[in-house]
Amino acid sequence: MNNLKGLVDCHTHTRFSVDCDADEREMIERAVALGLSAYAVTDHCEANRWYPKEHYGDLQVYPYFDFGSAFESSVSRITKLRDEYKDRITLIVGSELGEAQECPDEAEIVVKDERVDFIIGSLHQLPGEEDFALIDYTGYTTDEVYRLLDKYFSEMLRLCKWGKFDVLGHLTYFLRYMNGKFDLGVDISRYDELIAESLREVASKGKGLEINTSGLRQNYGETFPTVKYVKMFKNLGGEIVSLGSDTHYVQHVGADIEKGAAVAA
Repeated sequence: MNNLKGLVDCHTHTRFSVDCDADEREMIERAVALGLSAYAVTDHCEANRWYPKEHYGDLQVYPYFDFGSAFESSVSRITKLRDEYKDRITLIVGSELGEAQECPDEAEIVVKDERVDFIIGSLHQLPGEEDFALIDYTGYTTDEVYRLLDKYFSEMLRLCKWGKFDVLGHLTYFLRYMNGKFDLGVDISRYDELIAESLREVASKGKGLEINTSGLRQNYGETFPTVKYVKMFKNLGGEIVSLGSDTHYVQHVGADIEKGAAVAA
């Protein structure tokens, strides 16, 4: 991969995300070198952890807080760099907004920020539960796994009904861990009707669906979601898709987004 001319990586992270140390300028320079026509920085912003830890009392899950401060740091920095790089690449000031349906007042702050060009609506954790990335599924029974997913797709529908994002991020995020890392063999076809209802909400609002390519370079081996659900979205009237590497490393900028484009075709 050395030329991605005409493509856009719409989902990337920098040092302003809690799980990333990458320098934002190095990320942008990599995007320029690859020939991307545009590049979005979408650092994590979890609406349910907007304030410092003290605001939330004795929470026992998810160790990160103060995303309001992280949001401001990311957006202010990338806004400045957008102007600096305007003659070299179209730099998109974005945010990966998590759990907006749980804390809509905080999410509204992001939505109304005029500096922000692009918002990914994501769901990383359930109310009162750990982030899917931080759960150790060893010893989980099949019933326990599907109880989590019952809640996940219910919350996903709530997020899609809220709908104040540009694209719905990595619809099947949990499979990165359940099937990719822990090889649980989860089958989500039982949720197809609920997924269709969520995608119908997204399509009816004129919003888009992300094709997240991170799974292609991980054990999971497929995009989030797979082509099955991209086709479902299209059949339900969806017209917009975005491509995102979901990179947290300079070397993964633009990774496999040409394969994501093939999924969208």
